Amino acid sequence: QVQLVESGGGLVQAGGSLRLSCAASGLTFSSYAMGWFRQAPGKEREFVAAISWNGFRSYYADSVKGRFTISRDNAKNTVYLQMSSLKPADTAVYYCAQSPRRLGAGSSDQNEYGYWGQGTQVTVSS
Repeated sequence: QVQLVESGGGLVQAGGSLRLSCAASGLTFSSYAMGWFRQAPGKEREFVAAISWNGFRSYYADSVKGRFTISRDNAKNTVYLQMSSLKPADTAVYYCAQSPRRLGAGSSDQNEYGYWGQGTQVTVSS
């Protein structure tokens, strides 16, 4: 059974930084692409960033490009999202997700992910 547990969310002032972590268990983590998504109140869940199974490729939503960095440590079965220059518009629940497809490149399409964490709240105050 795949389990994804996010941590690192919290309250931060605009311009600040946070690092989210997502610890995975249940599959051979190093063989699967991972993604981060977010959902703000009253809005649809949206893509934030994705990383390939080996970490060689990463993708970002235009709204976070240059401010957020996705990375992974396959030895620790963990994927990270380093967020900098945070804005109030970044306020959302952040979810990590794992693709069920081995050796995948990662995707911005939520339908490409079969496993989801419970989410961690990020609140950016102005």
